[in-house]
Amino acid sequence: MSDIKLLLSNVKRASRSLMSLTDARRAEILMRLADAVDSSHEVILRANAEDLSRMERSNPLYDRLLLSPKRLTAIAGDIRHVAELPSPVGEVIEDRTLPNGLRLRRVRVPFGVIGVIYEARPNVTFDVFSLCFRSGNACVLKGGSDASASNEAIVSLIHKVLDECGVDTDCVCLLPSSHEATAAMLGAVGYVDVCIPRGGRRLIDFVRDNARVPVIETGAGVVSAYFDKDGDIDMGRDIITNAKTRRVSVCNALDTLLIHHNRLADLPLLCERLSEKNVEIFADEVSGNALAGHYPAALLHDADAETYSTEWMDYKMGIRTVGSVDDAIEHIAHYGSGHSECIITENHETADRFQQSVDAACVYVNAPTSFTDGAQFGLGAEIGISTQKLGPRGPMGLREITTYRYFINGNGQTRP
Repeated sequence: MSDIKLLLSNVKRASRSLMSLTDARRAEILMRLADAVDSSHEVILRANAEDLSRMERSNPLYDRLLLSPKRLTAIAGDIRHVAELPSPVGEVIEDRTLPNGLRLRRVRVPFGVIGVIYEARPNVTFDVFSLCFRSGNACVLKGGSDASASNEAIVSLIHKVLDECGVDTDCVCLLPSSHEATAAMLGAVGYVDVCIPRGGRRLIDFVRDNARVPVIETGAGVVSAYFDKDGDIDMGRDIITNAKTRRVSVCNALDTLLIHHNRLADLPLLCERLSEKNVEIFADEVSGNALAGHYPAALLHDADAETYSTEWMDYKMGIRTVGSVDDAIEHIAHYGSGHSECIITENHETADRFQQSVDAACVYVNAPTSFTDGAQFGLGAEIGISTQKLGPRGPMGLREITTYRYFINGNGQTRP
């Protein structure tokens, strides 16, 4: 048995032992982990600095990789929130007695072992473990090489807390940041119950195309906002600015602004705060002409064939002029990734048409797509944002990483 196969076998064994922990005990251990995070800033930040030293500051992934005292405090708060959430494990979804007297219950249970492949996001290590542990799942983590030192320090801290609490440390495993480890996880039939990729389109496509284990596809975010002919200009400016610039390297960041042709005169005002952040705009001819002389020429470019299908993850954004809400809906159907979309309008009928017609996990009216986040949805944290339709969709919290089992109780019935 290879070293990686042995690690996976140990995680599978440890997953069974988690069921012996009470819900209260799992919550208590997560609270202790949150305290440990608060008292371990120096160790974690030292490891994170090692990772950061290998990456250029201009790299859009730098912000995702960066940890800080403020971010670690927020992470500890998210862990406490997860600990305080009611666990879905044991929830009776259905309870009925069949005509033959058999009592049938459908009860929520953990998946078992969840594998997660992700890129330069050390916070994901905490998110995944806390959600998996709270819901009774073991987890196999495969982080990117960019965050290897950070992830090793974080998992070492988790192992320390688990060991102090008498819990099998194999319930969380960090695989080497190698192609061999990725292949081993994707082929770990019988060891990994479901695999969740978190990252860009190339990573997600690779996992989906090569996995032999079940995959929950979390989508790259090609995100659009449509400013309707009945949109409020001040609201639109605030929403566009927040969706684009709050954090450009996350999957809910705005990539394309669609604007109704009757509102082109308002485009300079809608974009005025973007120039303050040095956002480069790639515009079609009509919207480019509307911005000319009002937006810095060095930041204004012509759109090309790739503009509207690009997840920028940077201070860049496409703009396209449309003639109606139906045109906006058609654009999103062609270019969108099924993640998050937004309309800015004061017309309730138009808003309802947009929400009913746009096929995405999260569809917003008069609010930025930056809210697509497990913590913002009250889930404590998220293990990913699913863009598929089979199984969970949108931010995946505790309930979304469980399955169910049928419990059937009888008193001697036999089938005729």
